[in-house]
Amino acid sequence: MPLPRAMRRLRNLVVCTLIERDLGGQADLHEVLTAISGFADFAVATLLDALHAEMCAAHGTPVGRDSGEPQQMIVLGMGKLGGYELNVSSDIDLIFVYPEDGETRLDDASQRQLSNHEFFIRLGKKLIGALSEIAEDGYVFRVDMALRPNGNSGPLAASFGMVEEYLLVQGREWERYAWVKARAMTGREQDIAALEQIFKPFVYRRYLDYGAIEAMRNMHGQIRAEVKRQEARHPGRANNVKLGRGGIREIEFLAQVFQLIRGGRDPDLRDRSTRVTLDTLADKNLLTRAEVDELQQAYVFLRNLEHRLQYLDDAQTHSIPSNPDDQLTVAKMMGYADAESLLAELDRQRAKVAAQFDAMFADKAGEQPDAQADAVAQVQAVLADPENAEAIEAHLAGLGFTDPAGAARRVLGLSQSPRLQSLPEISRARLAALVASALPIVAENDGDRNATLGRLLDFLEAIARRASYLALLTEFPQTLDRLVRMMGASDWTAKYLTRHPILLDELLDLRHLDMAPDWPAFAQEVQRRLDDAEGDTEQQMNILRDLHHAQLFRLLAQDLEGKLTVEKLADHLSALADILVDATVRAAWKTIATRHREVPRFAVIAYGKLGGKELGYASDLDVIFLYDDDDQEAPALYAKLAQRFITWMTSHTPAGILFDIDIALRPDGASGLLVSRVSAFEKYQLNSAWVWEHQALTRARFCAGDAEIGTRFEAIREAVLRQQRDPVKLREEVLAMRRRMHEAHPNRSGLFDLKHDAGGMIDIEFIVQFLVLRESARHPQLTADIGNIALLRLFGQLGLVDGALGEQVANAYRRFRRLQHQIRLQGSDRARVEAASVAEDGERVRRLWAEVFGLAED
Repeated sequence: MPLPRAMRRLRNLVVCTLIERDLGGQADLHEVLTAISGFADFAVATLLDALHAEMCAAHGTPVGRDSGEPQQMIVLGMGKLGGYELNVSSDIDLIFVYPEDGETRLDDASQRQLSNHEFFIRLGKKLIGALSEIAEDGYVFRVDMALRPNGNSGPLAASFGMVEEYLLVQGREWERYAWVKARAMTGREQDIAALEQIFKPFVYRRYLDYGAIEAMRNMHGQIRAEVKRQEARHPGRANNVKLGRGGIREIEFLAQVFQLIRGGRDPDLRDRSTRVTLDTLADKNLLTRAEVDELQQAYVFLRNLEHRLQYLDDAQTHSIPSNPDDQLTVAKMMGYADAESLLAELDRQRAKVAAQFDAMFADKAGEQPDAQADAVAQVQAVLADPENAEAIEAHLAGLGFTDPAGAARRVLGLSQSPRLQSLPEISRARLAALVASALPIVAENDGDRNATLGRLLDFLEAIARRASYLALLTEFPQTLDRLVRMMGASDWTAKYLTRHPILLDELLDLRHLDMAPDWPAFAQEVQRRLDDAEGDTEQQMNILRDLHHAQLFRLLAQDLEGKLTVEKLADHLSALADILVDATVRAAWKTIATRHREVPRFAVIAYGKLGGKELGYASDLDVIFLYDDDDQEAPALYAKLAQRFITWMTSHTPAGILFDIDIALRPDGASGLLVSRVSAFEKYQLNSAWVWEHQALTRARFCAGDAEIGTRFEAIREAVLRQQRDPVKLREEVLAMRRRMHEAHPNRSGLFDLKHDAGGMIDIEFIVQFLVLRESARHPQLTADIGNIALLRLFGQLGLVDGALGEQVANAYRRFRRLQHQIRLQGSDRARVEAASVAEDGERVRRLWAEVFGLAED
């Protein structure tokens, strides 16, 4: 029996078996979809192999001009076939591509040479014929080639070079949607991988592409308009379950818009299956589980109904039949007693889908109340004409700006910026609309409105060339409101967002933004993302930075809302840094080709703010590196690891830097080795370290790496801190160090420096460090790394200081930290306040200082 006929008969058996199993309740939707899709793969591959052999016999083997290797045609399954979600009676969307141009290599004189291009066009025509020719046994599959480059006017088969040029130069937004589903059904693995490197950058942008929403909204509008025209011409085609309101296509669009927006940055969102993608959206909190469950239920209902419509006549139809008898037949196949019940359930399911679709794709600009829309239009008109300064000033005065003239100059300065003048018209219009929409929001917020407006305009000017960010703020107006509030609350936040505008995405889901951190889950996510990008150092470095920025921004949002104390915020920031330090050590070690073990015997020890878990938003990391490995190559390898760690942390990439690193506290300081053997570190600390190094050790802890080394470090630290010391000599050295620090930070401002002035934070820290070093031999509990506030209280409990005064100084330290934090959020590098506002706290600190250092000789 000829192969095409056998394939047609096999198709009939497969379809009849699936219909019987489906209607008999033995097969679910997944089985039906995957079975017919699997058969399509088998049919295409089997027929192609046979036809390729025939073509080679007649014309020789196609060979690449550059590689000299035999060429094979890759058949791409598109649409539902690409997603393994094919209908039982569906046609199949295909694209034919081949790697290289060239000519066929002749094996004997009877063969007629062809170019590779002609060879694969002929092969494609033969394959289409074998699949779609109708004979006495029917057909295998109808074939649609309209998705190929240049559509029906383009060549039937295209080389990789032709595909790449087309996508770069002519590829349209709707084609990105189509290529999301592209799946190679045939071809060699290396060729498939090369092809994916061509089309994936076209489909998946490296940034978050919110412009996809408008593009898909427009495409959906065109589809709906065409459906309405068809229904008007053919009333019997109404109730289209695929393209109609709330239909299958809207569910697919809901899933795929997230793929187009985020797939470039999150490989998890590149699955070709609609149902798998929906579940991923729930897992990532991009849609709620309830929303996804609704969409999944509707999808199953609509696809099952679609199949039963096609079971009637083995036709590719998606519309409810107008014939009452056929309607009843379909209803019974769906398990309903009558057509009315089926149609009622259809309406219910489609209403759920339509509601979610509208929430995502409705035109937000067109939904504004008439008065607000008019106001926005007026401001846009004013911004378009720099001669309208008086009009914009009057508008700002009406909104309540205290300096409307200054605000007007700032707004008009943006509109006349050379950067904005060069923008496409659509971007200028969108930016003007955003400014117009933002002005009343700025006016409603407390604080300095002109300052808030200036920060916002600086931000908008910085992102103006990134149409995707403008689209995000347009499509999701709630983000603009939250953005203005955050910028009004903090100048540091405004500058941080301006440097990292990708964080706008974090403003979309307030539930996610306000969620308490799950650090174990975050650590797993970091490791998984790094593992996925193993071998690509730049990508791994950007992953670390992006994850850090996102987590820090969530903490910042909660901080500005007053949901975190300074202490809790510092705990979270320190936990975040610990995770990223540990992940960086692991990833950097894997890049050392000569490494002698898979897991390094290497640890990072944290000092300073990270060591004391008092990290701030912009704190650098004070660290040292220890190792414990007898291999002869260990010193050089771990020095290389430390160097790479610092490079990974401090290098400027498109995502910025991760942390600044300070390694000055290592043994022997700048003249010392970059990494130290644990035994050498112990010897140094016990015999050679300066007192100030032991002061630093009071706030040191194991941060990341080998836990056994961490345990040894903690034992060394405790032994060093518990040494018997001469209290007089200790007092002299601590006071001398304090004088040097004070002289290094002169303050002639007339304000009180919360950190450096007498009675400030450093005095408190020196009191704590001095008492820990002096008293730990008698009170070993003082070596615990519990923080300055807890230690001050413990001193009081142990009778080392006046308990009430110790409690007051602990409270002063907390207030100083809070004030410092608030000042830093406003962008100031120096934390200085009116002396009178903290006079009582400063006096208490000075009293405790006199008490502690005055009694040191007793």
